[in-house]
Amino acid sequence: MKKYILALDAGTTSSRAILFDHDGKIVAVSQKEFNQYFPKAGWVEHNPEEIWETQLLVLKDVLAKSGTKAEEIAAIGITNQRETTMIWDRATGKPVYNAIVWQDRRTASLCDEITKSGKDKLVQDHTGLIVDAYFSATKIKWILDNEPFLRKRADQGDLAFGTVDTWLVWKLTNGRLHITDVTNASRTMLYDIHKLRWDGELLSLFDIPISVLPQVKPSSSVYGNIDAKYLGMEIPIGGIAGDQQAALFGQMCIEKGMVKDTYGTGCFVVMNTGEEPAKSRHRLLTTVAWQIDGKTDYAIEGSVFIGGALIQWLRDNLGIIKSSDEIEALAASVPDNGGVYVVPAFAGLGAPHWDQHARGMIAGLTRGTTNAHIARAALEAIAFQNADVINAMKKDTEIDLHELRVDGGASVNNLLMQMQANLIGTSVVRPQITETTALGAAYLAGLAVGFWKSVQELKQKWLVERTFTPVAEDDDIQARWRMWEKAIDMAKNWLE
Repeated sequence: MKKYILALDAGTTSSRAILFDHDGKIVAVSQKEFNQYFPKAGWVEHNPEEIWETQLLVLKDVLAKSGTKAEEIAAIGITNQRETTMIWDRATGKPVYNAIVWQDRRTASLCDEITKSGKDKLVQDHTGLIVDAYFSATKIKWILDNEPFLRKRADQGDLAFGTVDTWLVWKLTNGRLHITDVTNASRTMLYDIHKLRWDGELLSLFDIPISVLPQVKPSSSVYGNIDAKYLGMEIPIGGIAGDQQAALFGQMCIEKGMVKDTYGTGCFVVMNTGEEPAKSRHRLLTTVAWQIDGKTDYAIEGSVFIGGALIQWLRDNLGIIKSSDEIEALAASVPDNGGVYVVPAFAGLGAPHWDQHARGMIAGLTRGTTNAHIARAALEAIAFQNADVINAMKKDTEIDLHELRVDGGASVNNLLMQMQANLIGTSVVRPQITETTALGAAYLAGLAVGFWKSVQELKQKWLVERTFTPVAEDDDIQARWRMWEKAIDMAKNWLE
């Protein structure tokens, strides 16, 4: 009877549900966008109830459109935008404030204060993270400090914090489970990735009561069942992982030194470093890759804040393209960037620069500049940002890349993938299934219930769709690198 695994992919701009069969192939997809709120410059919020409503909608819709019965679902896996922070009332389940999104920069000044105080070393040593507004800790503190009565209620144990996975599990189980998995916990800036527990020193530093925090679970485990009122019967929730860790697993980067790059709203380069956490010397992040059967694997990660979002900006804000898929042909209509460089530091710069005060710019404009040059420079900017991270990663680990496995919406852009291969001098490999984030969550859930017997069985299901090999001349690459670095330097510390 059990034919499928259902993955819930709670992204930054949309909720999706994807049904996978035993071969790891997609049976059906349902997707629903939700609103983005920008109450002030640098602030980004979501409505938690809207996240839940759209996720429940696509959960039901994907079964309806595929003609699948609830009893045919072996388990549900959840993957989610990480770091996005929400707090709700334990008694009513009502959010006390909007979700503060990972892109939000409102706590940048608090992060600066922590760094100036010298506490940033404590944070990095315990969590593997750089002190930044990106992570959950300062967002939690901001919400609790925003209204005096909220802190009091938190101290009394009346409030619950969660990243999006925690919120969805709470809602799906009708408030019975307040949990997260180790990958999401490792992105809060409150979790000791070495001792695998919430960190008392950091809770004190950020003035956060431990009572608001969820229980931390493995990435693959039967946590409980969704309430029967949603699909007419209970179905086990068997896997949870933050989106980038889920993609690493979905790409079957299960051996030390394997690397994947997800081209989504942002871009995220992640390398499996095995059972020992690798401390970065080049401002990358050390994080938990997953925990399965009592074994914890670690990863090193570089986060690019603006990836595919740059293409959306060209479409929605500048009107250079009408749809995102038009950019490849437009960029390919010119032989080069015409001297134009785009630095998409709309939310500051992520790894390896970590400049909260950088801002975006377009440099090198002339009277001869066209929309096509800007489009090409935008694709190059995505590739350059990822190459910056990959170069830092190679220096950190002293591991030479054999290939870069890619996924995410923008990975279907052949010109971008070729640019990426040229810049890093390494083959870029795109699998047949690029929905690897949802696939990773499905794999984790399926392993928990025995739908798949082992990781080795899953490894056989990863298949190549296309490989891009480097072809650019070194002289051309070096000249463009120098101009890219010049543009990056100009964008840094734009806000004093």
